[in-house]
Amino acid sequence: MIGDGLNDAGALRQSDCGISLTDDSNNFTPASDGILEASQLHRLPAFIRMSRINKRIILIAFVYSILYNLTGLFFAVQGILSPLTAAILMPSSSISIILLTWG
Repeated sequence: MIGDGLNDAGALRQSDCGISLTDDSNNFTPASDGILEASQLHRLPAFIRMSRINKRIILIAFVYSILYNLTGLFFAVQGILSPLTAAILMPSSSISIILLTWG
């Protein structure tokens, strides 16, 4: 739902994704998920494409994190992974996820 946020606040609140258009967003707090400057409405399709790509990146990062942690758990349960190695690998997991999403 896209609207001005004033007379359609109920519809914006009820919608799955509500975007309010405004000319001045400093003192504007509508009941919507996002606020978009009216002059930038032509960029909405690009923003939606970027959001879909970001969703894929987040899902890939979750899958990578789960596989990384399951592999570590496999070696830890067998007693092959020392606590010192696990202490080093855990922060590197977080760093690798950050680098994956940033790249």
